[in-house]
Amino acid sequence: MTASPATLVIGATGTTGSRVTARLTARGHLVRAASRRAAPVGGAGAVRFDWYDPATHEEALRGADRVYLVPPLTAADPAAVMLPFLERARAAGVRRAVLLSSSAIPAGGPAVGQVHQALPGLFDEWAVLRPSWFMQNFTGDHAHARDIREQGTVRTATGEGRVAFVDADDIAAVAVHALTAERAPDTDLVITGPQALSYDDVAAVLTEVTGRAVTHRKLTYEQLRDHLAQSMPHAFATVLAGLDRAIAEGAEDRVTDTVERLTGRPPRDFRTHVERALARAGGADHGRER
Repeated sequence: MTASPATLVIGATGTTGSRVTARLTARGHLVRAASRRAAPVGGAGAVRFDWYDPATHEEALRGADRVYLVPPLTAADPAAVMLPFLERARAAGVRRAVLLSSSAIPAGGPAVGQVHQALPGLFDEWAVLRPSWFMQNFTGDHAHARDIREQGTVRTATGEGRVAFVDADDIAAVAVHALTAERAPDTDLVITGPQALSYDDVAAVLTEVTGRAVTHRKLTYEQLRDHLAQSMPHAFATVLAGLDRAIAEGAEDRVTDTVERLTGRPPRDFRTHVERALARAGGADHGRER
């Protein structure tokens, strides 16, 4: 008797990967939860996976016919490690790939944009998820959330620019649709929340919901780049500061219908997200959602 094919979820312990894994297993799908520590995630089978260790790739791919791809974090050139893996995945029998990218990076753009461009030539069934900035950045373990908890500030170079922040739960719901639908979307999916907000708006909502004063500290591009470079490679800090500058210029001021169109329900709004995070934390610390 042939075993049912599995879905390989790379980054299964991460923000979206853990949610995708949980949703798939809840629906009865066989999942191989891949991470560097091979940590168990729900009822999924754990498998060790490291983008930079090809010796882990064969076992991770065993029995999988579709894959959810979270690129290696902070990699300036993810295509260098991802494309050889994807060629190996195709040869191993993977027929559908769903890639997590970013609303800020188009096909053929820098970093993961090169993987996006190559994906249709590698797989018959594919989708690229391009979510806006995560709401969890303000309530999880992101630098913004830490600054909010410790200093009551959020630093950006976005000026008055607006972003339609999206909940990771909604990203995961779209990912599961792309992985399990009878036919993959075979398209580029920009995923946003229901409303574009400035960081001043974000600070106001956080203040109102949590009862703690939160302010938006506006930096220049150079100030933000230099601040970030204290804790990460300068090249990556430059990329991130550049994304903030693009927001200031209006690059993320848009709302799409992707979540509702593919899942049948509207995306969660930012205030509701913060209220839920606060409730999960027992009201003690709005930054400690998980």
